[in-house]
Amino acid sequence: MAVNLGHILIGKPLASEDAAHQTIGKGVGLAVFASDALSSTAYATQEILVVLSSAVAIAGTGALRLSVPIAFAIVALLIIVTISYRQTIFAYPGGGGAYIVARDNLGEAPAQIAGAALLMDYILTVAVSISSGVDQVASALPVLRPWVVEIAAGAILAMTVLNLRGVKESGRVFAVPTYFFVAMIFVTMLAGAYRFFTGTLGQVAGVEMLHHQTTNIGLFLILHAFSSGCTALTGVEAISNGITVFKEPRSRNAAGTMAIMSALLGTMFIGITLLANQIGAVPSETETIISQLSRTIYGNGTLLYSLLIGATTVILIMAANTAYADFPRLCALQAGDGFLPRQLTFKGSRLVFSWGILGLALASIALVVIFHARTSMLIPLYAIGVFLSFSLSQAGMVRRWQRIGKLLPGQEIASTNPQASALRHDPHWRAKQLLNAFGAAMTFVVMIVFAVTKFADGAWVTVIIIPFLVLVFFRIHRHYKDVAKTLSLAQRTVNPVPKETLTLVLVDDVHAGTVQMVEFALSQQMPWVAVHIDDDTDKTQSIRSKWCSRLGQLNHDLEIVPCPYRNLSETVVAYVQSLLNKNPNRFVHVVMGQLLMDTFYEQALHANTSISFKLALQRMPRVVVTDVAYQIH
Repeated sequence: MAVNLGHILIGKPLASEDAAHQTIGKGVGLAVFASDALSSTAYATQEILVVLSSAVAIAGTGALRLSVPIAFAIVALLIIVTISYRQTIFAYPGGGGAYIVARDNLGEAPAQIAGAALLMDYILTVAVSISSGVDQVASALPVLRPWVVEIAAGAILAMTVLNLRGVKESGRVFAVPTYFFVAMIFVTMLAGAYRFFTGTLGQVAGVEMLHHQTTNIGLFLILHAFSSGCTALTGVEAISNGITVFKEPRSRNAAGTMAIMSALLGTMFIGITLLANQIGAVPSETETIISQLSRTIYGNGTLLYSLLIGATTVILIMAANTAYADFPRLCALQAGDGFLPRQLTFKGSRLVFSWGILGLALASIALVVIFHARTSMLIPLYAIGVFLSFSLSQAGMVRRWQRIGKLLPGQEIASTNPQASALRHDPHWRAKQLLNAFGAAMTFVVMIVFAVTKFADGAWVTVIIIPFLVLVFFRIHRHYKDVAKTLSLAQRTVNPVPKETLTLVLVDDVHAGTVQMVEFALSQQMPWVAVHIDDDTDKTQSIRSKWCSRLGQLNHDLEIVPCPYRNLSETVVAYVQSLLNKNPNRFVHVVMGQLLMDTFYEQALHANTSISFKLALQRMPRVVVTDVAYQIH
């Protein structure tokens, strides 16, 4: 029954050779990897206006018009970041984005910083996007407000199940709302442009602007607004992390998808910002910029108004899918390098990294619960990680171009990194290096400004967590290195010699399961002894009597080991150690019985002491433990 339910929820298992058929093209790829970036147009303009509104009291509403040049500057940065990541896609066709670029060019420490920053950002992407979408629903249906945490957790679980079904299948599901949102934004921009040129575009009315501490217009305010608007760039790196899920030619398809995504993102962001300025939209706690645009262009409560608000709500929730696409792959890369648990490299029945998907879901739900699904509390934690990874990625590409610049025309050096392509001479390496250097500097400035301005609002959490994660990564890596060193045979003389083995049969009672244990011991054709741990004198006498009457023909006495304090595991360990001490070249093979029931609750009705015995005995050298299960149907 459980297996059938799993098939219903996740789908039937896929064979390893089916992996080639689970790759995706540009159409589905755009829906899978671009939903986060495209959805940011729903709030990026508003984030700029929120900062600029603090100068309105001094400079008037004209301060809000600075959002237009700031938006164009952000799109210029978007172009630089896009060009950089397209170069990354071709240079590192194995995927991994900032993590792989930093590891290959800057070293392990910068790579783990990039990895920690991205993993933190992906977790926050899910928490922020789901909370934001649920907040939209609760605004329309206030009766749901007390249940926003439960609804958000349920939405995360639903997305988790969809992603456990596989990238191809989940991508098809998310393609419809993604393309519908893009279509509605473009329809709105065209309708707004038509009304502007025909003189019928009205002004927003009935919206109360946010009140801030009054600030004068200055460089820091403009940088603050610029960095806040740069939330539009979150998710841009996603495609470079997931190149391997694209159809061949992977790099070309991934690069093409990224170009389309950036073109759509830049156009939508500029269009929304221009229209917001034309209608006099203002940042408000009661109505979003998208709602003000839709209400002014279409009219409040109209069908097109409802469609745009509905599409925006859905895309905000669907934006979490970008994290589901990239988080498990990044975890698998880091785990493969020994900086995260190895289990994260395992693919589940649907050829996806199931443990990474489940880990993302649990971490996101934890954030939603801790911050009560309040977007305003989660936003300050957001964006620092992604801009830190932007900076490290582009700095890594600067180093790569420097290495390429040392090559002679026609020279090529094969890379030792399986994710990287060969280094080839490029006559334009200097111009590309300067572009990456400028991009690295700009994204680093954005990160610093964002961290400073949002520090007191909660950004300090991210500033602390990222270094902490890096320390955890290196601690895990040291553990794996220590284990590898311990297991290494390089400094040892390997000369296996046969050793004596004594089989120890632990007898709890005499029944059919005991007979099976004895048969197993006899099949080993090794010396064996049967032992009962005496923690109940009356029971021991009964067991001794049954052993003699039922198994007396074996000519093997049942040895009784006293256990007056009922500490069964400690008594067994002490007895086994005494056997080891008698012969330092001996293995002791402990055979234990295990009654197996058909259901979990039936199994729970039994003592299951073999579990505690096994945990204690496995820590002892030269001790082998075997469970002989007897199935009860």
